[in-house]
Amino acid sequence: MIELEKLEFARELAGVEAFSTTRGQVDGRNAYSGVNLCDYVGDDALRVLDARLTLAMQLGVDLDDLVMPRQTHSCRVAVIDERFRALDIDQQEATLEGVDALVTRLQGIVIGVNTADCVPIVLVDSQAGIVAVAHAGWRGTVGRIAKAVVEEMCRQGATVDRIQAAMGPSICQDCFEVGDEVVEAFKQAHFNLNAIVKRNAATGKAHIDLRAANRAVLTAAGVPAANIVESQHCSRCEHTRFFSARRLGINSGRTFTGIYRK
Repeated sequence: MIELEKLEFARELAGVEAFSTTRGQVDGRNAYSGVNLCDYVGDDALRVLDARLTLAMQLGVDLDDLVMPRQTHSCRVAVIDERFRALDIDQQEATLEGVDALVTRLQGIVIGVNTADCVPIVLVDSQAGIVAVAHAGWRGTVGRIAKAVVEEMCRQGATVDRIQAAMGPSICQDCFEVGDEVVEAFKQAHFNLNAIVKRNAATGKAHIDLRAANRAVLTAAGVPAANIVESQHCSRCEHTRFFSARRLGINSGRTFTGIYRK
């Protein structure tokens, strides 16, 4: 059994579940130890498959109902619909290559992303029956991937002021030290730096609040601020509970954040 961290929305929704996996039992000598569903970060393929099978069984879905993209810090969004489901495995994998967000209105399909400090965002318009998930690292945040997801949801029939969003475990501002080139990227993308950047008085280094930046993207896209909930779990501070590339290195597992309509 995998322990899941349930993600709460601003208002309770019937028939919709959102969650992040936790690592479970951890061997401090192994950066992959625990529950890792990501198959392109160097972990043993059989361990990854076992974790996916365990989660699918736990959620009561088939393995092929568990859909996740091969992320590349892009702002590409894929729609998981009946046409996607009709594709063969190779075609599905090609469709998911270089994708960092998914949208679906299909019931019983668990869509999710893998993160290890980046911000996972789940979104839902329960009235339209549409759910979505996005992986927002600093590059995706600069590119406003959350806005791209909201726009795709609306193309599929959602209404922006009904959309609720929740952010899963991710790196906190205190832990997210960045170089000035990253600050400059946010500046060039016209983010309000006063709202998302602070300097460490001792080191002079910049720290960015990725959650606040994504909240700003969502509200600018029309999602009501009252509909957005941020997780208070920091992946780097809680690296024995959630995977953190900043703490464990790039060659480590990933936390899976998913959402589905039962």
